[in-house]
Amino acid sequence: MRVLVCDDEELSRLRLLRLLQQCNVEVVGEAATGRELLKLAERVRPDLVLMDIRMPDIDGLEAASRLNELETPPVVVFCTAYEDHALQAFRVHAVDYLLKPVGLDELRDSLGRACALSKVLSAEALDDPAVNQASRRDHLSVRTTHGLELVPVDEVRYFQADHKYVVAYHGSGQVLLSESLKALEDEFSGQFVRIHRSTLVSLRFVEKLRYFRNGGAEAYLRTLDYSLPVSRRYLARVRRALMQRS
Repeated sequence: MRVLVCDDEELSRLRLLRLLQQCNVEVVGEAATGRELLKLAERVRPDLVLMDIRMPDIDGLEAASRLNELETPPVVVFCTAYEDHALQAFRVHAVDYLLKPVGLDELRDSLGRACALSKVLSAEALDDPAVNQASRRDHLSVRTTHGLELVPVDEVRYFQADHKYVVAYHGSGQVLLSESLKALEDEFSGQFVRIHRSTLVSLRFVEKLRYFRNGGAEAYLRTLDYSLPVSRRYLARVRRALMQRS
């Protein structure tokens, strides 16, 4: 993994560089400001950017937003002394949010998560039409009481709207998302199907449908010990999706 480091504090930057020497990565550059980072990123095309948030000229949040506009955007991990920017970090699709001083084990764990999410493509993959379809995430990055966590989309059983949030139910529990159900439906079309105005289910986990005389139904999902209601409005769509799956 090719890593670019950005921090306006030289001592912090040097400490991070020393830690990276103990990790299986290639450091391809360092920058002291957001503006330097953006220029360097276009030239060296890193897989991962480790950077502070509070920096002169262009701060880390704005720099991350601009990095996302690159043809092949790098994965971003913030290393900061401040806890109060985590929500903004999610909005610019940061993979992790580490608090200074960053420890070696913590950094290695973060690099592992970043590597899992890296969208670096080989020259052969760039010629594959399937790769050039609209990109969709394979992990959800969410803030929990344990910090930033990655939830594989393949482990999500269903999404359910709950007031202004959406709850993602996965193999190890549940997490709150600040995205709309419609946005998730659009992004994961073909992977999830709407069964109710408040619920999207993963097609790979649906085992069967049970029909009711009133025209409704309920869906049974693998690994769940309860069913989910399927409204009459979406029943035909669900049946088509299940037939196409098989």
